[in-house]
Amino acid sequence: MEEKKISEKESLEIITEMISRTKERYIGDGNIMLLWGYLSVGIAALVWIMLVLTRNQMWNWLWFAIGVIGGILTPVLDKKQKNRNGVKSYWDKFTSQMWTTVGISAMIATAFCLGFQLIGGVDTWRMMFAIALIIVPFGEITQGIMLRESSLQLGGWVGLLAGIFTLCCIAGRIPLNVVWFMPVFIVAFTAMMIVPGHILNAKSRRK
Repeated sequence: MEEKKISEKESLEIITEMISRTKERYIGDGNIMLLWGYLSVGIAALVWIMLVLTRNQMWNWLWFAIGVIGGILTPVLDKKQKNRNGVKSYWDKFTSQMWTTVGISAMIATAFCLGFQLIGGVDTWRMMFAIALIIVPFGEITQGIMLRESSLQLGGWVGLLAGIFTLCCIAGRIPLNVVWFMPVFIVAFTAMMIVPGHILNAKSRRK
């Protein structure tokens, strides 16, 4: 039996349709972005306030709450999305694997920083800010390009610019003082996660 050959035009149409379906799934499910956005901003604001008031560096351990709470709630929201949207396409799987890679990279970076702290007594935690403001924005920009969603691209670029600025400070040995750096971090995550999350949900409600 002769296999039917797909023309270039038909291939493009199939790819376009897959992207369109993935975008329809993703738009309206900005809740996971909002979860991580509000969680990151909320913890950052709490750490910022407590460090300014008490000068006690122990409050920095609160950063771990982002990974713990987010790691518990994300699978719950993801399961609801799967039940609502049904079978995933290739682009859905690509998106899922991309963000899984981002999450694993963050966990590995945390493990390295913790190892340097406990074994060598070397503080490398500033790197986590650079990691958060480089790999997360990069993933968001990639997804925004794939889905042709400008809010993801713009939000990602705000975060990436903040990340490049953070790297320059670290390379130049400029202290990331809590008084001025925490607002930068909060603004970056608001632009990356909270604003696009609300835009995606608003677009869904209009459909």
